[in-house]
Amino acid sequence: LFYPHHCLGCGNENISTEALLCPFCFTDLPRTHFIGLPNNPTERIFSGRLPVEHAYSEFYFQKESVIQHLLHQLKYNHKTNIGTFIGEMMGETMSTTKGFAEIDAIVALPLNKAKEKKRGYNQSAFLAKGISSVLGKPVLENTIERIRHTETQTRKQREERWHNVAYGFRVKSPEPIQHKHVLLVDDVITTGASIESCGRCLLSVPGVKLSVASAAIT
Repeated sequence: LFYPHHCLGCGNENISTEALLCPFCFTDLPRTHFIGLPNNPTERIFSGRLPVEHAYSEFYFQKESVIQHLLHQLKYNHKTNIGTFIGEMMGETMSTTKGFAEIDAIVALPLNKAKEKKRGYNQSAFLAKGISSVLGKPVLENTIERIRHTETQTRKQREERWHNVAYGFRVKSPEPIQHKHVLLVDDVITTGASIESCGRCLLSVPGVKLSVASAAIT
């Protein structure tokens, strides 16, 4: 009565206390089924731009969809348990393929320190945490940082997005990722500009191989 437990998708109260979504919203999630598909749309975004071993997105980002609502709650309303929940789903999907199962470490796309302080957390870090809990791979939290504040990418065109994030990252601690296969994690991929810039920085460390995973793709 005092602490009702609602589905985070539709608001239905008829769900178990452990579940975040009712069965209807869970089955309505717009999965991409990209995993294991060579040259899938996420991989094609980085073709000729960033040498990635593997890339995939778990969901399509559709307006007015359950996944848009969930990611909005994660990013702006402190619903960090949604990030872990989605990350666990991503981890389960990745565990079915040899390529992703062979990663050595996980890195969340960093936020600028001022933005993270204002928000209170990095949403991608919770996705990484969920993936880690399934794959059993460590999340490296202090390997790379965003060294310049960038404006929101939401309303920018492709070229504007690239100039907004170019050269905006710095490797703080290269030793943990030297000669390792690193998984770079983000919440939503649109043009891939932020991932490309951060990925180039990670690949500057000797021996690094890079794969990319996102919760959603537009």
